[in-house]
This record gives sequence, C-alpha cells and structure tokens, in this order.
Amino acid sequence: MIEFFFDCSSPWTYLAFHNIQKLAKEFGESLSWRPVLAGGIFNAVNPGVYASRENPIAPKAQYMLKDLADWARSAGLVIKMPPTVFPVNSVRAMRGCVWLGSDEMVPFATAVFEAYWGQDKDISQDSVLTNICMKLGIDPAEFFRSINEEAVKNQLRLNTDEVIARGGFGSPTFFIDRTDMYFGNDRLPLIREVLERRKTRCHSACILPPKPARGSAPKN
Repeated sequence: MIEFFFDCSSPWTYLAFHNIQKLAKEFGESLSWRPVLAGGIFNAVNPGVYASRENPIAPKAQYMLKDLADWARSAGLVIKMPPTVFPVNSVRAMRGCVWLGSDEMVPFATAVFEAYWGQDKDISQDSVLTNICMKLGIDPAEFFRSINEEAVKNQLRLNTDEVIARGGFGSPTFFIDRTDMYFGNDRLPLIREVLERRKTRCHSACILPPKPARGSAPKN
C-alpha cells in the first residue's frame, strides 16, 4: 500500500497526485489518500518555508519556475503559479476531500488542482468550490454543511498530526508499507525502484520450486 499525504495548495503535490496514480496502477498497488493541511505542518515543524517566501533567493526562485514547467510538461499537465492568490487557504477544499472519501475524492481533488494551478481560481472561495461541486454532481449545500461537521474537521487535523508524528514536514509525503517515507514529486523514481524490487522478489518467490517435505525421499 502507498499512503499519500497531500494538500492541493502545492504545485509539486499536483504533479505527484497525477503521477502516483499511474505508478500505482502500473504495479497494482493500492493508494490510501490522506488529505492534510500543509500550513499546519509548516507551523509545527517547518516554519522555514515562510521565511523563504518572505526573502526569496532570486536565482533559485527563477529556476523553480523553470523546474516546475519542466516537470509539468513531462507529466502532460498545465501548471502555472497563480498571479493573484498565493499561498491559498485550502482548508475547505481539503475538508471536502476528507468528507468525500476515496471514491469521489480523486475527481474532486483533480478539479481543485486544475482550478487553482491551471485556471488561477481562488479555491478558498465558496463560489469556486460550488462550481466544482456542480460539475461533479455533488450537492453544494450538502458539501458545505458536511465540511463544517466536527468529525470532518477533526479527521483533517488527525491526518496532519499523523504525518508530522511519522516524520513528515510538507506535502506531498508518501509512505510505502507504513514506514518507508518519501517526500516530493521528484522522489517518484525512488518509489518506482522500491516497487520494482518488490515485484522482482515476488516473481522469484513464485517461480522457485517448492521444497520437498521433511523426510520425503528425493525423486530420481
């Protein structure tokens, strides 16, 4: 199983969200979607993110835009830095991911990523989330009522606290088999290697002849 802790407010998470689905399907791995709040993670264990935003290193920031464009092109996605709202308050969108659960969450999260990172739409606004819900056949009234339920709010907090407790410091964070952690879209080649090694071990175990039972006579 691959656990994927994510917040739609990150462009690198958008890339990983798209890419991990293809990788998991290729290797027949199940995905456990774990919505979190990146801001909560930064506040707790990685406040340096805020300092780097306030005082960016110009060459590094310029290269980051090129790097993002290169990765987006490789993934076949359209990603651009929002010119009007960044960073964005994604709390209601992420509560929506929690409420919808695995089946409906993927198309919803995809639409949220596309709206913010492709269309410069402010996903903190009710009107934007309403339009996304309507396009996906989700009742907006039920959506907004449900994301304000304490159980949904608590689960988002619990997910965020959990990834911190397990060593995470941002989004996206992956875990393979609970303990093997990877951070960032650019770690996907390493995850592929893990899955390939596992596949090789499984294949080897399947083709080896069974050991003879203890005490049985060998065949001539």
